[in-house]
Amino acid sequence: MDSYDNSEDVGSNASTEPSIGELIERRLGRRGALRGLFGAGAAAALGHELLGSTALAQETGPSSLTFKEVAHGLDKTHHIPEGYEAQVIIRWGDPVVAGAPAFDPANLTAAAQEKQFGYNCDFIGLHALPVGSTTNDRFLMVVNHEYTDPGLMFAGLGSGRSVNLRASKPQVEVEMAAHGGAVVEIVREGGTWKVVPDSKYARRITGTTPMEVSGPAAGHDKLKTSADPTGAKVLGMLNNCAGGSTPWGTWLTAEENFNGYFGGDAEKMPDAKAYKRYGISKATWYAWAQHIDRFNVEKEPNEPNRFGWIVEIDPYDPSAAPIKRTALGRFKHEGCTYALAKDGRVVFYSGDDERFDYVYKFVTAKPWNRQDRAANKNLLDEGTLYVARFADDGKVEWLPLVHGQGPLTAENGFASQADILIYTRVAADLLKATPMDRPEDVETNPVNGRVYVMLTNNTRRTEQQVNRANPLARNAHGHVIEITPKDGDHASTEGTWSIFIAGGKPGIDAGARYHRATSENGWLSCVDNCAFDSKGRIWIATDGAPTAAGIADGLYGADTAGYGRGLTRCFFQAPTGAEVCGPILTPDDSTVFLSIQHPGEDAGSTFEKPSTRWPDFKDGMPPRPSVIAITKKGGGPIGS
Repeated sequence: MDSYDNSEDVGSNASTEPSIGELIERRLGRRGALRGLFGAGAAAALGHELLGSTALAQETGPSSLTFKEVAHGLDKTHHIPEGYEAQVIIRWGDPVVAGAPAFDPANLTAAAQEKQFGYNCDFIGLHALPVGSTTNDRFLMVVNHEYTDPGLMFAGLGSGRSVNLRASKPQVEVEMAAHGGAVVEIVREGGTWKVVPDSKYARRITGTTPMEVSGPAAGHDKLKTSADPTGAKVLGMLNNCAGGSTPWGTWLTAEENFNGYFGGDAEKMPDAKAYKRYGISKATWYAWAQHIDRFNVEKEPNEPNRFGWIVEIDPYDPSAAPIKRTALGRFKHEGCTYALAKDGRVVFYSGDDERFDYVYKFVTAKPWNRQDRAANKNLLDEGTLYVARFADDGKVEWLPLVHGQGPLTAENGFASQADILIYTRVAADLLKATPMDRPEDVETNPVNGRVYVMLTNNTRRTEQQVNRANPLARNAHGHVIEITPKDGDHASTEGTWSIFIAGGKPGIDAGARYHRATSENGWLSCVDNCAFDSKGRIWIATDGAPTAAGIADGLYGADTAGYGRGLTRCFFQAPTGAEVCGPILTPDDSTVFLSIQHPGEDAGSTFEKPSTRWPDFKDGMPPRPSVIAITKKGGGPIGS
């Protein structure tokens, strides 16, 4: 999730269903009973090392993670544990494709940016080279470029809430080129990672890259525009935040806050109600609608419907068009990560990153073909999309979003499955799904098979929604939910849920819940993305901790089983203004890659006087979003 002013996250869901906070209250009670908080099985396993409700301890406790914790702080640079080293792999403006010019921050052009690494890197994926191989040293690294910050990119725009609206048309064109994603080839030689120059796989995807639309909504009237009367071709992808991959080796990238790019008087348009549910209004975040007609809903009312999808990209084929897979629904997707069902079908989990919105999963209609990669080409076009309902007794039910079932009928405005997918949020409202506290990344632990949902925060919780696990009207710090599918089958429509951790500073922030041995540097705020190492330990990246808690955003590791379950430990702290995104480890756990997004994005920070010049620290050079690699000196697995 980007750190763009979260006041723009309007929370458009008017559902009266119990929120996740109210369910936590009912399930846990004021004391946050351990068996409710962590699950009965975990309680039995932890024994005398069980967490306390607010206790802080100085000892490292029983964690399997043995690195010396990084101290909480907030300054101009990043921090890693003793015995580790960090390397900047690629920065905004670095060459990606052959012929890319050198980065010149005083002379940015769209033509140059289309060949260079884009802005605000987020999700990172690693695809082995050659395809299908088991390697720890050579990958195609795919990276999302979520959004742009004109005040830090261009001279003379200043700062403040209206800075993005001051961009000129040439600057907007640079912004569009800085969105999307990148494919770069990386190799480890002599213990050092580097980008392979002029790789045949290297590619930039931007806000103007031609893309196909597939699945049930392709060709629907609501996707047709004056430039595309077929409703099957789209230019670009926008606000690509987290993502995922498929077992057949393609990259899935998630369009999140697409609404902020559109302007015009949405309230007077025929689709005003749907626009509102998706957050489209006069209050555009950017100047794009001033200069480019397709971003003005008064001129192209269907253009917003062409964004908010999961996009599938083949990193091994630079000539293949990206495909927007409509069967997975349209909302503010945060991530799209997979697990295999017992019968071989593939299950993809995704959150809708807005206050009071929902958690989803998609189950393919057919199994994955392990022997024939090409046979999986259109596997994502057929299947069932589900939305989650969390019950106060700890059960979770997955509700099918299928035309003709329950209220999803023509009488309620859904003439076809395509209508449900274009207006997924509205359909999920009718099914009475559970409003969540900003569901971001949703990942499956490959060791224990459980699903972890990152709930970043919900600062718009009202007094009427206060609960005992989150007893403040502003849930500023978020929490992590752990889901166990019934019978271990991800295709099941049932399961159970519990809380893994609840953020904030123990003893200070009401509702904070960790292992009792959590140190003064181990607590965290505003969970965002997560990843798992080969031992099943969770690595949690944060977004929003400087505002919510006065500490830098960072990366925290914790065991998910055994005596150290829920004992979070601080591994990395980001430079001021930045969030940490896209954590991913090599298969042997020897490297963790991180995206450092929007460094210097602090109040009053400008191109001329940024709050940091990370990572170059050179006069005249603005802060540059970058991907870094962290390794242990002398080699060995990250964390221990």
